[in-house]
Amino acid sequence: MTTPRPILLAGVLTDRPGPMIHCPYDNAPIAAVGRATRADVDVAISAAYGSFAQTRTLPAHARARILRTVAATLTTQREAFAQAIALEAGKPIGQARGEVSRAVTTFETAADECSQSHDEVLRLDRAPGGEHRHATVKRVPIGPIAAIAPFNFPLNLVAHKVAPAIAAGCPIVLKPASQTPTAALMLGDAIIAAGWPAGALSVLPVASNDAQALVRDERIALLSFTGSPAVGWQLKADCGRKRITLELGGNAGVIVHDDADIATAAAKCVAGGFNYAGQSCISVQRVFVQRAVYPAFVEAMRAGVERLVIGHPLDERADLCSVIAPAEAQRIAEWFAEARTAGATFVSGGIVDGGIVKPTIITDAGPRLQVNCREVFAPVVTITPYDDFADAIAMVNDSDYGLQAAVFTRDVGRIYHAYDALEVGGLIVNDMPTWRLDPMPYGGVKHSGFGREGVRYAIEEMTEPKLMVINLS
Repeated sequence: MTTPRPILLAGVLTDRPGPMIHCPYDNAPIAAVGRATRADVDVAISAAYGSFAQTRTLPAHARARILRTVAATLTTQREAFAQAIALEAGKPIGQARGEVSRAVTTFETAADECSQSHDEVLRLDRAPGGEHRHATVKRVPIGPIAAIAPFNFPLNLVAHKVAPAIAAGCPIVLKPASQTPTAALMLGDAIIAAGWPAGALSVLPVASNDAQALVRDERIALLSFTGSPAVGWQLKADCGRKRITLELGGNAGVIVHDDADIATAAAKCVAGGFNYAGQSCISVQRVFVQRAVYPAFVEAMRAGVERLVIGHPLDERADLCSVIAPAEAQRIAEWFAEARTAGATFVSGGIVDGGIVKPTIITDAGPRLQVNCREVFAPVVTITPYDDFADAIAMVNDSDYGLQAAVFTRDVGRIYHAYDALEVGGLIVNDMPTWRLDPMPYGGVKHSGFGREGVRYAIEEMTEPKLMVINLS
């Protein structure tokens, strides 16, 4: 019997019984991981609350040193982290290595932010009575952060919560996804080894019912959640007076106009729609193509999909593997059946074989079909023709979601029209909506949530302005 990997409770490795983690591709056992208890969550919150007096006074150079040391550890242990991600998340090993590299950037960016001054000096003599007074505003950490992370980027999306918290001077209690806890636990070890105060970090694989204190306990200042809309909006209702940031996914829309480079646009949509089996919040899902170039675009995407390789996560050739769980495969099969009944055309794929969803392109799919109006989170792309650019804008906006979108066109006027009119948190021009660099702001509108990640923007969520006025007269 494999001894479960310990949890990280207030910076201390602590043995707990726990389940075996299996690879979603072939259900092979990987490792047992301890499961934290409700009492452990209370201990972690108390330790985080008690450590805030220490973390809030850590000088910027100390926080930067910790963050850079973690980045260095990720670099030297890149392959170990990548193997853990690949096996637990069912992510192709090349993409898993890319995730580790992104996490390095996230920590290095957070270290850079520690050396930036965001203080403000205010002119008070602009109003009568303000003469001979000097005002400054600095940002101060708000307190302990609770972070709930998803399965699909089990290292870098954890980094996007933990690294800004360290940079801001906030303790963290992290709940990683139950399917993919190992990379987060490894990261926790690296953070404590780098010198972050022990009580200021806990990494707790824990059942949702036992994690309720992270949501309800008033000692937690901010809850940062990435996951499904149903869970996210319920957390908002439950969290009381604490701050909350929600990243709740999307069904990213892409507009391809007739002046675009069609081959490039199709290649980008293949990569953005099918890498990691489409299991990204900004995966390409709905593509709207100007009618004159619609047949050529559909054929280019079909040809691109035919070249994709499905394989084991450790297969260096694999572009995609299985979806994360059998229940997800079953859901997708049901959505396919709905689309077929409604008369949609499957240009490619449409087959669910165990946990593997064959890369699928669907045309003639109405906007109210679930493959269009909900987040499919699978290797599925719908393609729809349009006549006028304004129609395409309306089609993208005809969604409950608004995370990121993309436009392929050479026309500057259309680009700025899309920038103004699309109801999304981010617009990517002449690239896939899946494109993201970690320093940039990331978040959405409508059912996609609110608040922003991206290191500097997350630090702003985890801090608040504090004013001082000196009377010099």
